[in-house]
Amino acid sequence: MTEQQRLSEGDKAPGFTLPDSTGAEVSLSDFQGEHVVVYFYPAAGTPGCTKQACDFRDSLAQLNGAGYRVLGISPDKPEKLAKFVEAEGLTFPLLSDQEKTVLTEWGAFGEKKNYGRIVQGVIRSTFVVGPDGKIVKAQYNVRATGHVAKLLRDLNLAS
Repeated sequence: MTEQQRLSEGDKAPGFTLPDSTGAEVSLSDFQGEHVVVYFYPAAGTPGCTKQACDFRDSLAQLNGAGYRVLGISPDKPEKLAKFVEAEGLTFPLLSDQEKTVLTEWGAFGEKKNYGRIVQGVIRSTFVVGPDGKIVKAQYNVRATGHVAKLLRDLNLAS
C-alpha cells in the first residue's frame, strides 16, 4: 500500500465544487480572500459527527466574527445532509462528496484504524485555508469531541 497523500501547511488547497444540502453548488473559490475552515467527517447523523457539527454551529458566531467561514464535507447524499441540517439547526454549508474525490485529494479518505482493524474510510480531518488559498492548518485524525474548542485555541480565538 502506498502512503496516501496528505496536505501540509503552506500547500495550495485543492479546489472543489460540490452540492450542498439543498443541491446548490458551492466552490472553495467562492470564499477567495477569506479564511475557511474545511472539515471532513464520516457520516451525518452519527453521534460523533453530530457532536462535532453542533460544536461548529455553537462556535459559528465566534468563528464568523473573526473572519472564518466553515464548510463540512462528507460522502453523504444531499438529501441526508438536508435532514441533518434540519434536525440539528446547522447554519453553515454541508457539502456532499459521494464520489470521495475531494476527500481523497485532501488526504481525508483512505486507510485508517477502526477498533484495531485497518479499514478504508473517511479520516476525520480539519483544515484552515487562508485568504491566499493556501493551507494554514492541516489536522488529521481529530477527535469529534473537544476538537472545535482546540481549534479555537489554535487560532487564538478562545474566549
